[in-house]
Amino acid sequence: MTSTESKIETKKSFFSNLTVQILIAMILGAILGIFIHNNYSEEAAKEFSGYIKMLATVFIRLVQMIISPLVFTTLVVGIAKLGDIKSVGRIGGKAMAWFFTASFISLLIGMFWVNILHPGTGLQLSNIDVSTATEVTEKTQSFSAQNFIEHIIPKSIVEAMANNEILQIVIFSIFFGLAAASLGDFTKPVINALDKTSHIVLKMVNYVMKFAPIGVFGAIAGVFAIRDLNELLLTYAKFFGSFLVGISTLWLFLLMIGFVFLGHKMKTLLKHIVSPLIIAFGTTSSEAVFPKLTEELERFGVKDKIVSFMLPLGYSFNLDGSMMYMTFASIFIAQAYGVHLDMPTQLTMLFVLMLTSKGIAGVPRASLVVVAATCGMFKIPIEGIALILPIDHFCDMFRSATNVLGNALATSVVGKWEKE
Repeated sequence: MTSTESKIETKKSFFSNLTVQILIAMILGAILGIFIHNNYSEEAAKEFSGYIKMLATVFIRLVQMIISPLVFTTLVVGIAKLGDIKSVGRIGGKAMAWFFTASFISLLIGMFWVNILHPGTGLQLSNIDVSTATEVTEKTQSFSAQNFIEHIIPKSIVEAMANNEILQIVIFSIFFGLAAASLGDFTKPVINALDKTSHIVLKMVNYVMKFAPIGVFGAIAGVFAIRDLNELLLTYAKFFGSFLVGISTLWLFLLMIGFVFLGHKMKTLLKHIVSPLIIAFGTTSSEAVFPKLTEELERFGVKDKIVSFMLPLGYSFNLDGSMMYMTFASIFIAQAYGVHLDMPTQLTMLFVLMLTSKGIAGVPRASLVVVAATCGMFKIPIEGIALILPIDHFCDMFRSATNVLGNALATSVVGKWEKE
């Protein structure tokens, strides 16, 4: 091969890299969105945004199409391979200990920085359109302990799969997997069939991920077409800047913990998950990378039975970025409305958020719903959600990527603890 041919091959392999394609798609999407916003009327920009966002919707729906069969097949096979209730209980115990510790620290980081930086103090409330919060506040009215339990326990596995309720599918799969394991060799044909099915679904992931750059392009272009970024950043400079300080602190903490437990392998893990991180960032959906993350963690070296058990649990119980945002946003709204919260009250709020946030990963705009419900409990005006709605999409980009990092780290560390 000549030097010219090798250069062409290098260029081809560079541009065929999914991460590179997604980064290019993000830049092109931002350029197109800004051009539309600056050169067309507000109505035309909104219409364009609606159409271009369909690309992102198609991509996310393609991923959602895969999630239910992937969670069910991999989790059942994983539990059957674990072999008994003791193993499931041991790994589940380690997982929950990690999840609750990580959640608590994430909430503390959010609480710490919102109290240090006071982004809500002195905020002008006159320009806020409270009606924009109606969609979220309506959802909080049905947010109760009874509905929380009903959301966790599946009434029907078919309904849970149809709605992509990950936690409900996990509950059913655990019972199914344990029952299959207890019957021994008799169930081997079923487990083998599900194992083969999971590999077929993972192959489908490769096909679906080829559409990821187009989906990210549509998502970014759609947002920039209807948002005046300069105006938004000026209005929300203090809030967004303080949020970035908080989320950066959480990233530093997660990376440090990763290096403590995984050592030099942490760098390898980051190389594997860079593509899922960027997809989650671009689409504001950690769910959109669930299948890809499953595949990358197995490539990293974590055994499939650990990945298939840990990731679905993590997606329900271990959303570190969202947790940090919840205390930050709740106390920000209190500051904006001049509602004084002493430290014991804030710590109570932290524990309330710790419990109410678990298991609602499938709820649209889950973070905002939990924040609104928590504000209601502590006599903070729920309509204050309208304060953060305009900038929430950009915060969600960072939250989603952080959730992916947290779950990849949790799965890898528990895999190491289990010597898997």
